[in-house]
Amino acid sequence: MSVVIQVDRLSKQYRLGTIGGKRLVDDVSRWWAKLRGQEDPLSKIGTAERTTKAESRKRKAENGRAESDTMFALRDVSFEVKQGEVLGIIGRNGAGKSTLLKILSRVTAPSSGEVRVKGRIASLLEVGTGFHPDLTGRENIFLNGAILGMTKSEIRKKFDEIVAFAEIEKFIDTPVKRYSSGMYVRLAFAVAAHLEPEILIVDEVLAVGDAAFQKKCLGKMENLACQEGRTVLFVSHNLGAISNLCHRCILLNQGTIAANAETRHALSCYLDLGLRQSAERRWLEASAAPGNSNVRLLAVCVLSRGRASQEVMIDEPVEVQIEYETQREGLELSTSLHVLHSVGGEVLSTANFPSATLGRDEWFGKRLPKGRFRSNCIFPANFFNEGTYALNVILLNRARSIELFEREVIAFHVRETGAMRAEWTGDWIGVVRPRFAWRTEHLASA
Repeated sequence: MSVVIQVDRLSKQYRLGTIGGKRLVDDVSRWWAKLRGQEDPLSKIGTAERTTKAESRKRKAENGRAESDTMFALRDVSFEVKQGEVLGIIGRNGAGKSTLLKILSRVTAPSSGEVRVKGRIASLLEVGTGFHPDLTGRENIFLNGAILGMTKSEIRKKFDEIVAFAEIEKFIDTPVKRYSSGMYVRLAFAVAAHLEPEILIVDEVLAVGDAAFQKKCLGKMENLACQEGRTVLFVSHNLGAISNLCHRCILLNQGTIAANAETRHALSCYLDLGLRQSAERRWLEASAAPGNSNVRLLAVCVLSRGRASQEVMIDEPVEVQIEYETQREGLELSTSLHVLHSVGGEVLSTANFPSATLGRDEWFGKRLPKGRFRSNCIFPANFFNEGTYALNVILLNRARSIELFEREVIAFHVRETGAMRAEWTGDWIGVVRPRFAWRTEHLASA
């Protein structure tokens, strides 16, 4: 297969603080260099290695602060994508995923490096991208088709298929500024997927749609790649979708490529990033903690044998502690966990709802006073399979609306014991491996 995207030593640098330089001469020198097609004279890209310690100390003394007022969103990123490939791009918030997609889509220019693209690109980067709010859905379909270089007759052939896929026939002649975010995404994805681009780039924007539409979109992307030979770049925090759809993944971490490998390995590396932190996450100041004016998350901890631990044995129970603080009186909350696996995506979800066999959480269904609370969830021994797991923490109010949703707060690794490995030397199938009661009877002699 031919290479359709080639990225070579790509870097993107942003300046922090206000727009413009500290001095007029800085802005003039930048403008003059740009006019002549030269590199930004004040850019530190490619010059950091040549800066001596003496020069660094001198610059710090002159500025009276840290050496650089810039940051790298991407740094020396290189990879290739072949025709018909479905490439997943994963990483934590701020890793550089959206910046990379914007450069590939020509929304923004790189600071250094080169990108070579073969074929037309259709991008779905955020809700409303490429739409004019005052035009109707019908008019925006033709507008987007024209941007992709298609003729009116080509767009008309696809028009009915686009509208049917988006399921917005009733609103097709309504200005899109009156659309909900979900309707925006439906139409935007339908346009991007059906107007025959050679390369389709999809950011996390699909998360806005409902579950049925997300499944429909994933099926369409798979069809584009497998049956039509199109190339798809897919960014998502949904590990299950990434695992099912993508053959290969690029893991970005702080603007650099941490892994470029088969999906199973890349997802494992992604969750392993959480293991570089301690076995617990704590926010010392409530004002800086995740949450809103109703509740703040203060700490999440994984315990094994009563102690915080990143590694737990299969034959030992795993306890998760969640601490949070209610900011007002009378709030009614339920606590929930999503367990994710590096390969299998979503494993399970559990909440402190009442159980006929396990009892009732003392504070479930009650109006909470203002103050700090701790919720504990214990997973039994011999439940998880060997591998890396991550946890999402969710707090819901009485109306089952989300007050707090913190993704992949912490990760932990489950390991085999020597005794259990002796029972079966191969790998066990699945992401959980609970032990159930078995009984064998001798019915008759041969």
